[in-house]
Amino acid sequence: MTDTLPQDPPGKYDDEIDRLFSAGGPLAPSVGDYSPRTSQTQMAKAIAHAISEQQTLIAEAGTGTGKTFAYLVPALLWGGKTIVSTGTKNLQDQLFLRDIPTVRAALKAPVSVALLKGRSNYVCHYHLERTLNNGRMTSRDDVGHLREIQRFIKMTNSGDKAELAKVPENATIWNLVTSTRDSCMGQECQYYQDCFVMKARREAQQADVVVVNHHLFFADVALKDTGVAELLPSANTIIFDEAHQLPDTATLFFGQTVSTSQVLELCRDVLAEGLAHARGGPDWAKVVTVVEKAARDLRLTFPQDSVRMSLAQIPQSSDFFPALEKLKEELDGMIATLEANAERAETIEQCRTRAVELAAGLAGWKPDGKGKMVEGDEAVLWVEAFASSLQLHKTPLSIAPIFSNQREGTPRSWIFASATLAVKNDFKHFTSQMGLENERARTWPSPFNYEEQGLLYVPTGLPDANSFGYTDAVLDCALPVIEAAGGRTFLLCTTIRAVKHAAERLRTEFEQRGLNFPLFVQGERGRTELLDSFRNAGNGVLIGSQSFWEGVDVRGDALSLVIIDKLPFAPPDDPVLAARIDVMEKKGMNGFMHHQLPEAIINLKQGAGRLIRDEKDRGVLMICDGRIITKPYGRRIWQSLPPFKRTREQADVIAFFRDKSV
Repeated sequence: MTDTLPQDPPGKYDDEIDRLFSAGGPLAPSVGDYSPRTSQTQMAKAIAHAISEQQTLIAEAGTGTGKTFAYLVPALLWGGKTIVSTGTKNLQDQLFLRDIPTVRAALKAPVSVALLKGRSNYVCHYHLERTLNNGRMTSRDDVGHLREIQRFIKMTNSGDKAELAKVPENATIWNLVTSTRDSCMGQECQYYQDCFVMKARREAQQADVVVVNHHLFFADVALKDTGVAELLPSANTIIFDEAHQLPDTATLFFGQTVSTSQVLELCRDVLAEGLAHARGGPDWAKVVTVVEKAARDLRLTFPQDSVRMSLAQIPQSSDFFPALEKLKEELDGMIATLEANAERAETIEQCRTRAVELAAGLAGWKPDGKGKMVEGDEAVLWVEAFASSLQLHKTPLSIAPIFSNQREGTPRSWIFASATLAVKNDFKHFTSQMGLENERARTWPSPFNYEEQGLLYVPTGLPDANSFGYTDAVLDCALPVIEAAGGRTFLLCTTIRAVKHAAERLRTEFEQRGLNFPLFVQGERGRTELLDSFRNAGNGVLIGSQSFWEGVDVRGDALSLVIIDKLPFAPPDDPVLAARIDVMEKKGMNGFMHHQLPEAIINLKQGAGRLIRDEKDRGVLMICDGRIITKPYGRRIWQSLPPFKRTREQADVIAFFRDKSV
C-alpha cells in the first residue's frame, strides 16, 4: 500500500515524526495494540509541515489511519497556541479526557489543555439560586435533580453538567439552572468572580491547547458569545476534526433565526421584571399581552404541525404576511415602553436589548414596493412550523465568502481532517462549500484489507426506492441476512418514519421466528445508552437514522452487518437545498451532480464506515437501493466506498457468515 501514497516534499520534522511513530517510539507503550501505520506517519508529516509553514491542509484519512494521533502529535509539539474543534460534545470529552492526556504523557509534552463548551453546559450560580428560591418546579423529577445539582455545585471545579451523570443531559431542570446569552447578568452578577463560564474562558485564554466543538466555534464567529473570539487572535493552529460537518454547522450559525417562542420568552421576562422593578409604571400585563397574541396568531397562520416552506412557496394571499406586520408593530410598541423604563433596572434594559435584536431579525422579512418579500441570491428566507412555535430563518446560500473572510488576517495554519471529505479523491465539493479552492488537499488510504475483511451486497429484485411498501421489501430481504449474521446488525434508515416502521415489523418477526436478538431503537433511549447496551448484548440489532450514520465506534464481533435502506439523498423539497440548486442551475451547473450527489456520497461513506473499525473486524455492508447499480451515477458512488468484494447473491452473504474464520 505504501507505494500508492504520493510523496511529500521533505519537512523539517520528518525524522522526528518517524521516530515518534515507530514501533520503538514513545507512543507504542501508551497504546495497547499499537503498530506503525504508513498512512498515519505520512499524515502527521503533512500536518507538521502545514503547521511550520502556517499553511492550510485538507486531510482525508480512511478509517483506521489513526488521524487523531496524526494531528495531536505535531499540534502538541509544534502547534503553539492550538484550537482543536470536533463534531460533538461527546468527541470533545473523549479528546480532552482520553486522547490528549495519552499523547501528552507519551511525548512528555509540557502543554496545558483546557476544555471550552457553550454556556448552557455550565451551572449558573445566579439561576440556581433563583430557581431554589422561586420553586418553579414542574415535576417530582425536577425536585430530585435540583437537589443533585445543589450538591454538585459545592464539589465541582468546572460546573460542567457532563460531570453529573445522575441528572440526564436533556432534563428540563437544566434550562432553569444555566444561563443564556440573553439572561446572563455579566459583570453585574454578584457571582461573577465564581462564574463557571468565565472560569472556563479564563483557563482557555491561558492554555496551550483548547478543545471546542464546531457549534461553539461558529456560534462564536457569528454571535461573539462563547469565548472563542478572545482565543482566535492568539491562535497559531486551528484543527477541525470531523471537518465534513463544517458546511452544515457554519450555515446554521451564519444564518439568522427568529422564533415565536423567543418572543413569548421575552414577554414572560418583561412581565416579571416590569412588575419587580417598575410596578408603578405602565400596565405590564397589557404591554405583553398584545405581543403574545401577535406571536401566537403568527404561528397559527400555518395550521399543520410540521412545515418547511421557502418564502416563495407561501401564497401571497396567506395570513402570514399581515400577521408578521402585526407582530413587528406590537413589538415596536413594547420596545418604546421598555425604553421609557430602562433606567429603573439593569434587567429591564436587558429586556429592551433582546427586544431590539428580535425586531432587527424580523426586519429582514420586509416586502418590496409590490408587496413581495425581498430575497436575493445570497440568502434564502424560509419558515419552519413546530407544534407550538414558528421559526423564521434567513440562511446564506454559500458560507464560502463569510468563512474566507474569517480566515483572513493573522497568518496561521488551518487543518481540516475527516474520514470523508472527497468523492473518489476529488475534494471539489468540500472546498467550494468552505471557500478553500486553492488549498492543498491530500488523502491517505485506510490500512484495513477491505477485500478480505468485507463484502458489499446489493440485493436484486427490490422495488424503486421511492415506491410504496419499499421499507417492507427491504426488511423481507434483510431478515435472512440478519439471521445468518446472528443479529449483530445496524439497520441505518434515511427517515425517522422508516425507523419506526422497521422497529414494529422486526419486533413481530423476531418473536414469530423465535429469534432472540435484542432490538435497540433510536428515540427509545439516549444514543450513548443504546450503543453501550448494543455492545454488551453481543447479538443485538440497532435501528437508527442520521445520528447513527457517523461518530459511532463498535469494534469486534458485536457489529458484523450494516444495512442501509436507501441512498441518503436530501429531501428535494428542503427550502435551502432547492434555493442552492436554483442558483447553481442559473450558473449553468447541474444541481444534482454538483451538490446532491457528492453530499449523498459523503453521507454514505460515513454510514459504510461503521462496519470495519479495526484489523480484525469482518462484515457485510448491505445497500438495498438498486440505483447504485442501475443509474449512470451509481458507479461514482460505489467507487467512493471502501474496496470491498461485491456481490448481488444472498447465498454469497450467507456463506460469508458461515465462514468460521471470523
